[in-house]
Amino acid sequence: MSMLPCGDFRTSYAADMTIFPTRNSRLAMLLGLLLLACAPLVFGRYELSLLIQIGFMGIAALGLNILVGFTGQISIGHAAFFGFGAFASAGFVAQGVPVALAIPLAGITTAFVGLIFGLPAARLKGLYLAIATLAAQFILEDFFARARWFSGGVAGRITEPFSLFGFRFDREETYFYVVLFWVVVMFVGAANLMRSRDGRALIAVRDHYLSAELMGINLAYYRTLSFGIASFYAGIAGALYAHYLLFVSVEAFNILFSIQFLAMVIIGGLGSVMGSLMGAAFMVLLPEVVQSAAQALQGSAIDTALALGNSINFLREMAIGAAIILFLVFEPDGLAHRWRLIKAYWKLYPYSH
Repeated sequence: MSMLPCGDFRTSYAADMTIFPTRNSRLAMLLGLLLLACAPLVFGRYELSLLIQIGFMGIAALGLNILVGFTGQISIGHAAFFGFGAFASAGFVAQGVPVALAIPLAGITTAFVGLIFGLPAARLKGLYLAIATLAAQFILEDFFARARWFSGGVAGRITEPFSLFGFRFDREETYFYVVLFWVVVMFVGAANLMRSRDGRALIAVRDHYLSAELMGINLAYYRTLSFGIASFYAGIAGALYAHYLLFVSVEAFNILFSIQFLAMVIIGGLGSVMGSLMGAAFMVLLPEVVQSAAQALQGSAIDTALALGNSINFLREMAIGAAIILFLVFEPDGLAHRWRLIKAYWKLYPYSH
């Protein structure tokens, strides 16, 4: 259902496909960016660290959403590509490449690796493709542990902070702007991709692959391409992660991390650009909320009655699993769908029925 105001007509295809359909939506986006730019003036370092995590996690989740939500493929090895981007960027910097250039190079390198592992997508689908991506996860994890020239082995690799024209972005207050820049670039890029001919071909492959093939869409090409795009996003996010922590370890990119990326996509909303960021925010902030609740329950009557004891700290992991199940059952379209319903309610009020 269109939410355009009465009398607002579209007279061209380009006008109908614009990212911001109304003047208010453009103003809201500009206001949101302005408020975010002021965040270092308002928040402390801890709150900024959460926003930075939401930023690079959101970029990685958006890449997975292009693969899973827009193209209908499946991948449970996304964390391995995230890690490959982190190690690749650290490696480029070790060879003397500036960090500002190493980040996009890491994305391109990871996209090339993703295209190689995406080749089975041309012939496989469903459960078989899921198992193939699981194999990619374990292959890359083993590669990280053995290839000391690339990852530093089990000792990990130390890298350098982002710097530009001699200014080092090595504090949360400054690195926040680096992540914000990449978030804007990657999300606008994804929104534009979905409006293009290739983006619509990806969606057609998801909606009905047989109909797409009858229309002349090359299924093998677009299925493999989606893996490359998803890996590019994971590589950029991994590079931002590496130059934020300044240390990359093999243990960080395991299968549980891949499951968390899938959870971000499911909770945020499959096939939604903005939902990817919502899902990342949910997954980053949920453990903080649960941790606060666990500390509040410590020593309380509920803690004593249920004999939770030290296990109360594990409520964080339980809450993440419960959130995934609850969203799958009660809100399968994710937070993006709920946000659309809220906007529709206020636009149609008092005739919301």
